[in-house]
Amino acid sequence: MDTFVFFIREGFLHVMDWNAYDHILFLIALVVVYDLRNWKKVLWLITLFTLGHTISLLLATYKILLVDSKWVELFIPLTILITALSNIFFSKPGTTKSAPPINLFFAVFFGLIHGLGFSGYFNMIVGKSSTKFIPLLEFALGVEFSQVLLVVLVLLLGAVFQSLFRFSKRDWILVSSAMVIGMLVPILEKAVFW
Repeated sequence: MDTFVFFIREGFLHVMDWNAYDHILFLIALVVVYDLRNWKKVLWLITLFTLGHTISLLLATYKILLVDSKWVELFIPLTILITALSNIFFSKPGTTKSAPPINLFFAVFFGLIHGLGFSGYFNMIVGKSSTKFIPLLEFALGVEFSQVLLVVLVLLLGAVFQSLFRFSKRDWILVSSAMVIGMLVPILEKAVFW
């Protein structure tokens, strides 16, 4: 039971780590285009991201897929930048649609990239244990739980700004995506290795 709680906690903290807030920025950029009415779509989207994240973490943990960490550290902020920029470019005046279908692609494909970024640490906490699969699933459960919590907060914040402060949906998307890009710049500068 102790290892179960440990790996769920590690998965939860992986997302909610304010010192490595790239995961939080990606989730904000991914779901800011939705509203509370679309909560089921958002849950599927987040689960797809967790699935991609878990698959690549599994492949890296078992050394089936090995990618140089400097490339992963560059690709992670690029995925966030692409997601935020697509929000800005796809958002039109009078926007009422929830999100472009490309977000499903972003969730799975970018989840694969983000999972690779954590494989080194995950291997360290699992150690030389022969049973890495169950801890990986427990870790994924913690990731999923924290992502759902964060996404609910983003959706509630969006509802408050759009109803109470009379932000249009487009303004909410543009301002939030621009803030994500602004917070992303230092991460991107640090990730550029050439």
